[in-house]
Amino acid sequence: MRPLRRRRARRDPAPSRLRYRLTRLWLSPWARRGLTVVLPAALLIALAAGQLRRPEIRAAIAAAAADLRATIEARPEFRLTRLEVVGGSAALRAEVTEAAGVGLPVSSLAIDIDAIRRRVAALGAVADARVSVSAGGTLTISVTERVPVAILRRGGALGLIDAEGHLIARLAARAARPDLPLLAGAGAEAAVAEALELVARAGPVAGRLRGLVRVGERRWDLVLDRGQRIMLPERGAAEALDRVMALQRSQGVLDRDVTRVDLRDPARPVLRLGPRALRARRDGMHPDGEDT
Repeated sequence: MRPLRRRRARRDPAPSRLRYRLTRLWLSPWARRGLTVVLPAALLIALAAGQLRRPEIRAAIAAAAADLRATIEARPEFRLTRLEVVGGSAALRAEVTEAAGVGLPVSSLAIDIDAIRRRVAALGAVADARVSVSAGGTLTISVTERVPVAILRRGGALGLIDAEGHLIARLAARAARPDLPLLAGAGAEAAVAEALELVARAGPVAGRLRGLVRVGERRWDLVLDRGQRIMLPERGAAEALDRVMALQRSQGVLDRDVTRVDLRDPARPVLRLGPRALRARRDGMHPDGEDT
């Protein structure tokens, strides 16, 4: 006979497919890290972002940060009480101090060293500037001063320039620096080195030299007193000037009534005579009237 009670089906001991997949997923290190680290962190970030949307929370955080910064800046080890400018003339040091714009005492954390260096380096007379914080609460600014080597005339204005043609400062009058040569003409500041070499070679007429004029941004004219002009070639200007100076030493050619010494074509140098010399030629010295 069959039993009156139905036997209960035996339960399969194997896990279900879903449980099996979840177990395998949990065994993965990436999944475990995502559930234990990434997910909680994301929840915290979302919660914090929600709180930061509240104006009062943002204001409180900003105030706390400002108080913390002020507390750190006020510490004595960051306090600057002295400004020292190293290098340059007394006048330049005064300009540097003003350009730095640092009010003392001040915290070293409250100043922008790069901005100070840029302001100082922008001064015409400064070739290089370095800013550092030294021991003992000193802000040190080291500068290298540009050395004027010539006067540049541009339009009706005069300015001091260095060997690189950089404008250092304006000059009120030519007489303020009679020791420096005067340069004029377009492109003169780009050929300062050549101009200085010509000045050095013009020794026999140094006392009469009034200036150098750059012509066409490619060559020089030396201007002397009495309206005399030595017109040099584009290439070989120094050698051409040496030949004129040799004639000056031996024959005093520039002491005569000569208005131009034209050496633009080195193969055909030309002397242009003044009115007195031309009259003398017409009176019988050279009836042909040609320049020599």
